[in-house]
Amino acid sequence: MSRVFVDTSALLALVVGSDEAHEKAKEGFGRLRAERASLVTSSYVLVETYALLQSRIGIGAVRVFREAFAPLLEVLWVDEVAHERALDELLLRDTRKLSLVDATSFVLMRANRVDRAFAFDGHFREEGYTL
Repeated sequence: MSRVFVDTSALLALVVGSDEAHEKAKEGFGRLRAERASLVTSSYVLVETYALLQSRIGIGAVRVFREAFAPLLEVLWVDEVAHERALDELLLRDTRKLSLVDATSFVLMRANRVDRAFAFDGHFREEGYTL
């Protein structure tokens, strides 16, 4: 069974019907479910997703997501070592375009040998991951 890292960009596109990538996200999620891919994400991606859902839709969306969708995800919890490695990587790159959440995702993907991402964020492709 393959493991696929799930980014905030895909989670929001999947659950927010008005998102411009909503249809693509539904199709992609359907393909991943059909191939029985193991869906992994990070605790930072979840924090980012919950914050964006709350601000864009409301706290009810956070509750529904937590109850209905979050159980489908294996969560890679960010510890101090991963956080510091990601922060080092972010500072080395010296760009405003890469977020700490994305840098942490890349650190965790490398550490867990995950080479595919369910994402609509071009940073994943730039890092060499298959979207």
